[in-house]
Amino acid sequence: MIDARCSCGALALSLPGPPQLVVACHCLDCQRRTGAPFGVGAFYPAETVTISGTPKEYVRTAASGGKVRSYFCPDCGSTVYWQADNLPAMIGVAVGAIADPDFQAPIRSVFEQSKHGWVEMSGAEHFQQGSVATRSA
Repeated sequence: MIDARCSCGALALSLPGPPQLVVACHCLDCQRRTGAPFGVGAFYPAETVTISGTPKEYVRTAASGGKVRSYFCPDCGSTVYWQADNLPAMIGVAVGAIADPDFQAPIRSVFEQSKHGWVEMSGAEHFQQGSVATRSA
């Protein structure tokens, strides 16, 4: 089992092991959500994730037009996980909330049209938008 949690520990997830997918997202919403130049999410089937604590929910409209529900700790404000309308059976978990320097690297890098020029994502598939198969140079 893998644990993910907020800064204060009031919101925690128990994860079944390695994720099905790890993605780095450079969209402006992920930049704002994380306060960093990109967000990294590990994706798990929702039924395999155990949630402890009571999160606060923030709903926004994604670039795809669907809704994304971000769940964060009402005490410390850390975003720990999210669910998107276009992937309803999956939970995205903030890799930073897992806090394991040996956690697997992203295999996809998406929304690279808003990627900071100094960021390099070696070893990942590169996409200009979401999961659209438009590869960048």
